Amino acid sequence: MNSQSKFTFLHRLIHWILAIAVSIQFATGFLRMEWMGKKAVMNAFEQNGIEASKDQMKAVYKTLREPMWQWHEVFAHVVIFAFLARIIYMLVKGIRFPNPFKSNISLKERFQGLTYVYFYAFIAVQAFTGICLEKGFLASYKEGIEDIHKLGIWWFPIFILLHLAGVLLAEHSQKKGITSKMIGGE
Repeated sequence: MNSQSKFTFLHRLIHWILAIAVSIQFATGFLRMEWMGKKAVMNAFEQNGIEASKDQMKAVYKTLREPMWQWHEVFAHVVIFAFLARIIYMLVKGIRFPNPFKSNISLKERFQGLTYVYFYAFIAVQAFTGICLEKGFLASYKEGIEDIHKLGIWWFPIFILLHLAGVLLAEHSQKKGITSKMIGGE
């Protein structure tokens, strides 16, 4: 962000809505793919000696998954609207982040710019692939789109690590106090 930008209430609200909503997206996606995935539920039946047909196990899996998946879908909409609000807010306020592809910028600015590019690309890809899967768009590419969407299970933790590294870098540079400003304002 440019040095003139202030963390207004709206700026912070959009940031934290995105942070919470994307975290819920990650958690529900991770649970569906891993700990509460179809294979995990079916293995739990088998390991505990519970006799059930494949159809019965699938029915239990779907019953367990459904409320969690509703949260995933609701917060997908929250992410999309908050993301669009953030883009509009940045355009209206004239907020810019360093262009990481310029040759004459510091390593810190390049890192900051690349983290922003990573974040916006990550959210855009997740939103696009999620919409395609939910609405059945590009159905002939469903498997590939689903594979790309599932990569979010890796993209999100990488972003969090980059973001935290950036916050630590900022806190130990001329932007000391950036964390408290992002929580409580200027």
